[in-house]
Amino acid sequence: MAENRDYEAINRANWDERAPVHAEAEEYNIPDFIKNKDYLGDVITFDVPRIGDITGKTCVHLQCHIGTDTLGLARLGATSVTGLDFSPKSLTEANKLAAATIGSGGEKIKFVESSVYDALNVLPEGHFDLVFTGVGAICWIHSIQNWAEVVSKLLKKGGRLFIREGHPMLWTLDDKRSDLLQVKYPYFEREKPTIFEDAGTYVGGGQHKFENTQSVEFNHGIGEIIQALLDHGMRITAMEEHQSVPWEALPGQMTEVMKNEWTLTDQPWRLPHSYTLQAVKE
Repeated sequence: MAENRDYEAINRANWDERAPVHAEAEEYNIPDFIKNKDYLGDVITFDVPRIGDITGKTCVHLQCHIGTDTLGLARLGATSVTGLDFSPKSLTEANKLAAATIGSGGEKIKFVESSVYDALNVLPEGHFDLVFTGVGAICWIHSIQNWAEVVSKLLKKGGRLFIREGHPMLWTLDDKRSDLLQVKYPYFEREKPTIFEDAGTYVGGGQHKFENTQSVEFNHGIGEIIQALLDHGMRITAMEEHQSVPWEALPGQMTEVMKNEWTLTDQPWRLPHSYTLQAVKE
């Protein structure tokens, strides 16, 4: 666990430095959230047909970053939405967004600083109707079993998990290759992480350069994710794989098919790009 805390410190420094840049980036569309009280953001808009009606629900958004999807959930009719993230600089930006949208969803939101592992130290057990986790989240989680335990304990009986995430097969591919699909990274969860060095970020065309270049990531196979949820009293109610993902995951090999939604240009049916999984606490 001590080693895992070191990983968290590395990743926190990475996200802290990038959060203000993300808040200014076109990809996150902060001005649209402020100007248009009905704007949900690209991610939540994609998810709406699967999320369904959450009117009156209490929600928690794990690994919420700068809070755009958190606000999207509030605008779908949730009674309250709690955003949890381990990056204080991310939550600074998230709180700015909530304050700027009081009266159009921001008033329903509160943000809490914590890692997912410590969520039950700062959030009430068995309280939430919906746990939401968005794209690019569980790759930062060391143990999918620990994650599933937290998810289950946060939910009321009958409460639901909704996760849309990059497919673990996608995470195995070498994103530096623009000529072919090459498996380079682990598919299954491993004790040791994959460590990346990158001075840029995924917005703004990679033009920004940062001092905190290292990030620590873990993959989790689909079977591992499903089994972890089953092991912690969750019943799988939906599992759908998609032929698109909401960022240009493989530069030089993808086409934007709708705003901020990308697919392989050549034969996209070869690769599961992302997935949506839903589960209910028994």
